[in-house]
Amino acid sequence: MITLETTYGKIVIQTYDADAPNTVSNFITLANKGFYNGLTFHRVIKGFMIQGGDPTGNGTGGPGYQFADELNPQTASYKAGYKTGVVAMANAGPNTNGSQFFIMAADYPLPNSYTIFGKVVSGQDVVNTIVNVPTGQNDKPLTPVVMSKVTVK
Repeated sequence: MITLETTYGKIVIQTYDADAPNTVSNFITLANKGFYNGLTFHRVIKGFMIQGGDPTGNGTGGPGYQFADELNPQTASYKAGYKTGVVAMANAGPNTNGSQFFIMAADYPLPNSYTIFGKVVSGQDVVNTIVNVPTGQNDKPLTPVVMSKVTVK
């Protein structure tokens, strides 16, 4: 379980260890190092999703490395797709995962290009609040939405 403590409350995520073991391991490693602490949800699209995990805060940053997608059509998460509460890696194309991730605020028919590695089990109301904050250029919240602390249990 991963807990994101945000400006608007806690979001608890159950990870899909069997479906995306490398992705889950990467996220947990970064979280345990404190990588996500103090970062923002830099991209918020009403009726769609919230995205965070970029140390630059503009959508171009990451941990300094990239890793491969885990897109297995046999897994339940892949088959279910990008439904409300799904947590997946954001990327800039195939095998460009790093630290950025998004949380779905609605069911949306995205192409199966983003590794799904978890689902919100508590705090979807927090996601729903964040997805409705006022945004400006590049879907960036006008007032920063901060992940003050990200912990793993």
